[in-house]
Amino acid sequence: QVQLVESGGGLVQAGGSLRLSCAASGSIFSANVLGWYRQAPGKQREMVATITSSGNTNYPDSVKGRFTISRDNAKNTVYLQMNSLKPEDTAVYYCNLLRVLNPRYNYWGQGTQVTVSS
Repeated sequence: QVQLVESGGGLVQAGGSLRLSCAASGSIFSANVLGWYRQAPGKQREMVATITSSGNTNYPDSVKGRFTISRDNAKNTVYLQMNSLKPEDTAVYYCNLLRVLNPRYNYWGQGTQVTVSS
């Protein structure tokens, strides 16, 4: 079993920054993808950033240039540095751990609230 524990959410003014962290514990195999997703009220969950175990990253256009994902494989921790935050970034942010090779798994954290005031 794997547990993901997020931290770092909060309230920030537009233009400000926040850094989210997610620590994974349990039976974690290599060759996985760590990611951040978010869900705003009344909207579907969307991908914010992903990073493979080899360090390849992916971002949607909405956050590209503002958000940076990184990971520390030794600590099984993933980070999301969010700069130039906008009110539309307000959402619950979820950490995800995905492995598509056997053993396959897909785990989610409990979520952390990020609120950006205008």
